[in-house]
Amino acid sequence: MKLRQMTEADLPAVMAIERATFPLDAWSEGMLRGELADQPRTRHYVVAVEDEQIIGYAGLAVAADQADVQTIAVLADRQSKGTGSALLTDLLAEARRRGAVEIFLEVRSDNPRARSVYERFGFEEIGVRRRYYDDGTDAIMMKRKLDG
Repeated sequence: MKLRQMTEADLPAVMAIERATFPLDAWSEGMLRGELADQPRTRHYVVAVEDEQIIGYAGLAVAADQADVQTIAVLADRQSKGTGSALLTDLLAEARRRGAVEIFLEVRSDNPRARSVYERFGFEEIGVRRRYYDDGTDAIMMKRKLDG
């Protein structure tokens, strides 16, 4: 598996993963195009590729000394094989490279698997956004300080 910068040509494969992973609150293709339009100025989006197939993707927003994980998704049959960890490691490195001192994210309260990954990477729960997602599910807000 290798990581590379996401391009607009990747959107069909990325949107298929997006819709499968987040069926209740998937981003639209237009939203992702907007994110890519800000790359590399304030955004950093990568895809994970294995055997010439996109198996996951992730995105980061950085403004001043603060970064936000915008999204991470991995094909269901490729989860628990290190892809998500590789994507998150890349986002953390990019946030540091851009001078961020802390990084934030929101994760669905009904997704303990993702929460445990974030906790393993040093993220701590800092609050709850009630009914944040379209289906009324709460979002757990998490933060991690970034060292040099």
